[in-house]
Amino acid sequence: MSTENEGTEGNAVPAVPSVPPAPPVPATTPDPAADDVRDEPAGTSAAGATPPAATPTHADAPRHTPTAQGTPQDHAATAHTPQPHTPPHPHQPPHSPYGAAPEPPAGAASWPPPPPPVPSYAGGGAAHTPGGGPVWGAPSSQPGHTPSPGTGKRGAGGLIAAVAVAALVAGGIGGALGFWAADRNDNGSSGSSTTVSASDSPRDLKRPAGTVAGVAAKALPSVVTIDAQGGDGEGGTGTGFVYDKEGHILTNNHVVASAAESGELSATFSDGKKYAAEVVGRAQGYDVAVLKLKNPPAGLTPLPLGNSESVAVGDSTIAIGAPFGLSNTVTTGIISAKNRPVASGDGSSSKNSYMSALQTDASINPGNSGGPLLDATGAVIGINSAIQSTGGGLGQSQAGSIGLGFAIPINQAKNVAEQLIKTGKPVYPVIGATVSMEEKTGGAAISPEGAAGTPSVTPNGPAAKAGLKPGDVITKFNDTVIDSGPTLIGEIWTRKPGEKVTLTYERDGKTSTAEVTLGQREGDS
Repeated sequence: MSTENEGTEGNAVPAVPSVPPAPPVPATTPDPAADDVRDEPAGTSAAGATPPAATPTHADAPRHTPTAQGTPQDHAATAHTPQPHTPPHPHQPPHSPYGAAPEPPAGAASWPPPPPPVPSYAGGGAAHTPGGGPVWGAPSSQPGHTPSPGTGKRGAGGLIAAVAVAALVAGGIGGALGFWAADRNDNGSSGSSTTVSASDSPRDLKRPAGTVAGVAAKALPSVVTIDAQGGDGEGGTGTGFVYDKEGHILTNNHVVASAAESGELSATFSDGKKYAAEVVGRAQGYDVAVLKLKNPPAGLTPLPLGNSESVAVGDSTIAIGAPFGLSNTVTTGIISAKNRPVASGDGSSSKNSYMSALQTDASINPGNSGGPLLDATGAVIGINSAIQSTGGGLGQSQAGSIGLGFAIPINQAKNVAEQLIKTGKPVYPVIGATVSMEEKTGGAAISPEGAAGTPSVTPNGPAAKAGLKPGDVITKFNDTVIDSGPTLIGEIWTRKPGEKVTLTYERDGKTSTAEVTLGQREGDS
């Protein structure tokens, strides 16, 4: 199909008419010398030939779009009434199958008339007769001359024409319905726009409490951005959240470590209000700290605490924090692993913290530390604490998120927070044995000796009472497989002093078990 503009002088159109043509009658008798052009079989055209203006070939006839109106000439062209004044061609049957053509208006000098100044219906380029009616097509040969007999094209042409008429009628109905629908969607406006508007405007949109937007809207007022400025000029930004109505804020130790001894701490809420804060207590080994607002506002809403033990891999997560200082940032993901052994430093000392962490792929970056990791209901299941960096280390470097973030399980953080609020000092459960920090020992190997030459197994301590000795390799803590010393410490610190646990260990190639009652150590050493 041609893609040229129709109704433009000098442009060719398809050779097959869309509907049965009504041959126009020229103002003068056709020149018999042109019969070699007119006698082409139906459906052919002289490609590349430019016919005289007074005797256009089939390719010169513009295609047309039907309209609901016409002139008396139109009806005459479709009524199949023979015209006695038109002499038949020597090879023409007595009656044309298309009916007689209308007489042109008086004074018509040529055919077809010039195109209208404005293309008809939707720019389709439909030409009109001088009397105003649409021309439905053109014959395959000169006016008044039908195709030669024996070409076998007449029946096929009629079928194609009938299909074309049906398509045009159906298209016309569809177009009318489409225009009516567009006019209805325009709400009666006088413009031609067919844009469909949403039924609800943003101000009317209701977000259910269970959606991410609903959870974030409820939690954000209880999340603060912490600014820690040390006395030596060092400082940084982290996150915390409201732990209780008394104004306690739960966060990471490494967030406040630079300003814990001397410096200034402040907490800024999502509404922009800023409050001075002070350290109540911090646990370096757990990487947990508790702050207290000096002049807490009325109506504080603590975030609800969930149960990190019931979390399953694949559960949805929502992290809120201030990554790179961008406060009130919300990201989402899932729990991608549980009980992940993680050792991370606070950046200000050589001592590490250990945790059996919740792993999430929610985007966590420097500045998210200390912020809440929420489940789909908005309950806190962890405190965002560390990320895996591309350099291979775990910590709070300025590397960005690669989808491996780690959070302290809230059950553990809650136990530590309660102890810090009560005494200001952390309490750690212990087994009374020093283990190697090497990761390729096949478990947690009890060292030959402790720090500074002390015994590796504390005399009369929990491990000694259970029969453990230097050189034993602990391979299980209850049902959890232990592959290194940091893994064992992380698992021990998820428990409380006084709890009984079962340790599986290897000695001289033999596997044994021992029941150990956990002891305790107060404060960071």
